[in-house]
Amino acid sequence: MTQSIREITPAEALQLQKKGAPLIDVREADEHALGLPEAAAPVPRARLEADPAQYHPDQTQALLLICAGGRRSLLAAESLASQGYRQLYSVIGGFQRWQAEGLPIASSESPDFLQRYARHLRLPQVGVSGQKKLAAARVLIVGAGGLGSPAAYYLAAAGVGFLRVVDDDRVELSNLQRQILHTDDRVGQLKVDSAKQTLSALNPKIEIEAIATRLAADNVEALIGDVDVVVDGADNFTARYLLSDACVQLAKPLVYGAVHRFEGQVSVFDAGRQRGSAPCYRCLFPDPPSAAEAPNCSEAGVLGVLPGLIGLLQATETLKLLLQIGEPLIGRLLHVETLGMQFRETRLKPDPACRRCAPGRVALPYDEVVAFCADGH
Repeated sequence: MTQSIREITPAEALQLQKKGAPLIDVREADEHALGLPEAAAPVPRARLEADPAQYHPDQTQALLLICAGGRRSLLAAESLASQGYRQLYSVIGGFQRWQAEGLPIASSESPDFLQRYARHLRLPQVGVSGQKKLAAARVLIVGAGGLGSPAAYYLAAAGVGFLRVVDDDRVELSNLQRQILHTDDRVGQLKVDSAKQTLSALNPKIEIEAIATRLAADNVEALIGDVDVVVDGADNFTARYLLSDACVQLAKPLVYGAVHRFEGQVSVFDAGRQRGSAPCYRCLFPDPPSAAEAPNCSEAGVLGVLPGLIGLLQATETLKLLLQIGEPLIGRLLHVETLGMQFRETRLKPDPACRRCAPGRVALPYDEVVAFCADGH
């Protein structure tokens, strides 16, 4: 380090700043969006080093530099010292220490937003703009049980601005082994009310709409129509086929999950927006299985953590869809087997003869879907 550079604490920098020394934040633009030391000038390091006179023409005047943790500001100071600057100060610990010490910060976002989603904001694939996308997003979660519980919990934590939770059941003691939205003292309470209580306590900044009803032919489109993504946490095949058909009709992505004993499945069906190139649920399961072929959890049992794993994967896929990042499980079925802890993937193709999503097919009346499932299961 040259004699013209001195490392100082954030508190010392603030005092010098109050005496008139300018403070330049040399982090990148996406980092500046997370907030700045009050009155600091946001100038990325490369830009400052390329033309320092544009931002601080007097080489004899004191100049304060800060970055995220102190390393980049020191390197920038060394570059400016080599160009003739004589009074350079690098802030030890950078903006992270500045924040930790409670020094004044300027930001267009609320302190709650910056602190609550700090780990998201540091991801280039999310950042402030992505977090705002999540805040504006609307998701329907059908079922507040084994799958809906973890999915809703993580989507609420992630800051999805509106969650509509639909379920007509009440909390039972046997639910608590896996349905983490509910507690012992809420046995007998409507699941959607219990879910809203838990999710609102976790993140009071989002809106939770609790609808105590059963998904049916006469309400499926109304429940789906104004959301961006649908999460399937249903426990019956009538609801699954209704959801699938309505999502094709209304061009909504459907995040599917299912569990059985020690095994689970996850996929994303997006045939409504990608007709002919992406499959729907009916392409995978043209007909509902019989009760003997697919017993429910109360009959077959389920490892309590399994719905947590599958619901978490559903939440992950939902966030990817909302943020438009990564490669969603469209055209892929992820199978999870927990006893051997094995994950395997099956490629899915749209069925050219699918009754619902094949090009040129017209919408099936939802009443027919209900009758179709009643006949098959």
